Amino acid sequence: MTCPSVAVRAMEPLRYHHLDLLEYACRVLERLDVPPDDARETSSCLLKAELRGVDSHGLVRLPVYARRIQKGVVNARPDIRIASRTGATALLDGGNGLGPVVGSRAMDETLALAATYGTGFVGVRHSNHFGPAAYYVEKAIAAGCVGLAISNAPPNMAPFGGKARFLGTNPVAIGIPAGRESPLIFDASTSVVARGKIIVAAQTGKAIPEGWAVDPEGHSTTDANLALAGAMLPFGGPKGSALSFIIDIACGVLTGAAFASHLNTLEDLSSVTERWTCAGRDANGSLHDRRRVPEPYGRDPGHARKQRPPGLVSIGSSFPGEIELANEARLREQGIELPAQIAADLARFGESLGVAFPPAYPPGIRRRREHEHGLRPDVQLPPHSDGRPLRVRNVSVGCRNSCDRSAGTTHSSSQILAFAARASSTR
Repeated sequence: MTCPSVAVRAMEPLRYHHLDLLEYACRVLERLDVPPDDARETSSCLLKAELRGVDSHGLVRLPVYARRIQKGVVNARPDIRIASRTGATALLDGGNGLGPVVGSRAMDETLALAATYGTGFVGVRHSNHFGPAAYYVEKAIAAGCVGLAISNAPPNMAPFGGKARFLGTNPVAIGIPAGRESPLIFDASTSVVARGKIIVAAQTGKAIPEGWAVDPEGHSTTDANLALAGAMLPFGGPKGSALSFIIDIACGVLTGAAFASHLNTLEDLSSVTERWTCAGRDANGSLHDRRRVPEPYGRDPGHARKQRPPGLVSIGSSFPGEIELANEARLREQGIELPAQIAADLARFGESLGVAFPPAYPPGIRRRREHEHGLRPDVQLPPHSDGRPLRVRNVSVGCRNSCDRSAGTTHSSSQILAFAARASSTR
């Protein structure tokens, strides 16, 4: 059965209001017994990826998360607890819960440690794919902290000089508050591109560029399906390969969880993944002072953008995270664009759970006004990347501020490292 809201218009991309998509994702997860608060956290994480223009970590992941819950690979109601705590460090057991739920709890714990000690490090085990790492460092930024989030991932990448999968595309994200200016945010995998981009290319029938991946025989390929059967390649050759090794050791070995080839893939419905989060501040930093620290790095467009070499065409960005911040502002205004095939897949999956997929904008309509969306003033959307809350009116998703977590089965393996550090300076 074809959902009328995603009838394919000559396969052109379709545009959706981000609140509609947030509501849809929450309802899908709640149908699978995910508590409303956890459903909202996970949905907000996926929508943040869409808003930043990182569709490889957005709603395309929702059916994967849902199927893993359905198969009992992921616990919908995890027992998340601190396994150990020593000074400014802690180890969190995620109870095999949804990655964004566990990752957010880890960053909350990290920020609490940073508030006490000036810095905090939290390792995580028994977790799962946690979406875009930038989502977590933005939480540190909102608290006035420098944040770091790294995670190991299933072995989908060949080490430098090899052709067989051994390493994960292990991501690293760093966020630095910049006072009155937009924050600095760096978020990247250690592969040439995130594997999710190849998944999207395969789903939409598109070729990929040379140099992203190799086929099972180790030959470079532009066929997305052969790339998925083969291995990703590290960015910068030996540099990306070495960084991936380091992240895997920090996230897998130091936390006592799975690492390297012991990690299962998202497609394997028999196991899970892990991570590390980190936050910090300096010992004498007041809230007022520390938010001003990185301003000397200057978002002064009159200076930085004039320093380009002659003949270089401007790409509209000078600092880490500016492209994504611009994407977020534009997509909040104009709507999120989904490839027609992915929208149709999401609609069919929603139907299987009795959840209707939202209607796309009519052709030529670029955005919907708030009063057309039936809004209610007491619901808060995920904050902007600079930490400012965005108030909206009416998302009838039932994602409340209370959280019901009951004990669940603990499986093995997947880490995050989170770090947060509070920073301060005088001017």
